[in-house]
Amino acid sequence: MLKLKLKGERITIAPLKLEDVYFLKEWGVHENPLLGDYNLPHLTTEELERWYHRKIRNNNNKYFGIFNEENRFIGYMGIKNIRKILKDSVLGIVIDPNYVNRGYGTEAIVTFLDYYFNVMNMKKLYLEVAKFNKRAIRCYEKCGFKIVDSYLGEFHDQYIDKNNPYYLREESSFVIIDEKIYNYIYKMKVDKKSYLKERDKLGAYNNKDKIRPIT
Repeated sequence: MLKLKLKGERITIAPLKLEDVYFLKEWGVHENPLLGDYNLPHLTTEELERWYHRKIRNNNNKYFGIFNEENRFIGYMGIKNIRKILKDSVLGIVIDPNYVNRGYGTEAIVTFLDYYFNVMNMKKLYLEVAKFNKRAIRCYEKCGFKIVDSYLGEFHDQYIDKNNPYYLREESSFVIIDEKIYNYIYKMKVDKKSYLKERDKLGAYNNKDKIRPIT
């Protein structure tokens, strides 16, 4: 695992440790059932430990904890399917529902992008996001990601109440085929060239005096 800490204006990014994962039980939950797959507090200690070890056992995946000004574990992020020759990977990020809409996710991504492109010398970073997750899409767009493709994926909750207001509001994001629910998923990408071009517009998180690897 990469041994580093990255400092943003308010957040710190550091390698994800098992002791961090136990704090997932203290996280909030999303009221929106479409985001139910991100509700983690219900997991038992044993399930959390298995979850953690699944995350870190693949050398082509790297996971990091996100900590706020009070050093509270408020999120985690990872780069998966790292391809060293092609210099690309796939980003994933999850923020404690108690701390969404505060700019922490945006700050964490932009802080990490600076390291990813300038220190790791990677060329491209991809991610996937559900079409109905408009808050996440806005965050990613602020960080320089652009939609490059889309596809239908099987929705995580096949028993969701189709009369639920959250579902009805985003009904155009779903397709039912042979009684199975699918949702549209966007593929997004940011590359090093476009990132460096737009870097100064992304905000103060790119201050080199505050964003640095610490071994």
